[in-house]
Amino acid sequence: MRKRVFDAGELDAAERYKLMTGLIVPRPIGWIGSRGADGVNNLAPFSFFNMVSGSPPTLLFTTGMTIRVKDSLANVRTSGVFTVNVVTEEVATAMNVTSDSFLPGVDEFTAAGLTPIEGEAVAAPLVAEAKANFECVVKHIHEVGEGPSASVVFGEVLRFHVAESLLDGTRIDLPGLKAVGRLAGTWYSRTTDLFEMERPNNQ
Repeated sequence: MRKRVFDAGELDAAERYKLMTGLIVPRPIGWIGSRGADGVNNLAPFSFFNMVSGSPPTLLFTTGMTIRVKDSLANVRTSGVFTVNVVTEEVATAMNVTSDSFLPGVDEFTAAGLTPIEGEAVAAPLVAEAKANFECVVKHIHEVGEGPSASVVFGEVLRFHVAESLLDGTRIDLPGLKAVGRLAGTWYSRTTDLFEMERPNNQ
């Protein structure tokens, strides 16, 4: 097959972003719940999100800064805590509502018609309608780049909240979860078209 080669240094930021988000797919969505110093709840999705470690249970999300620091980043810097709410087909439309650039002071839970519930271990809101949630404490915030930079927030999970209908011990019913992944532009993916492959036995 013929391939076109791009030199990253010769592309502008938008071109690099389009290539990255179009090729690194699907990406899990970190639906981040936080609370501002003014007591207003905040909820926003981030597709630059993933797990880092199982022990200690650690995950990350990345927020870029354009015109101003995003509310989620400002909140976690101040409070040191946040929640992650798993995006599934049932809440995908509400998640999309919260992706809008609301003005500071707007409660996205209210805007999206969602129910906030208080965390048990952290002072941050969870989405009651989500099938699973994580309560997290900030461990590190790492800045990437100069000028308008990206801030990578590392959080340790203190509590897992999982719908009982999905559980077999601590194994998750993946077809029942119906998680949604992020692609590029307005595109998302379902995780209902699943297949299995046994790992090779190379002992």
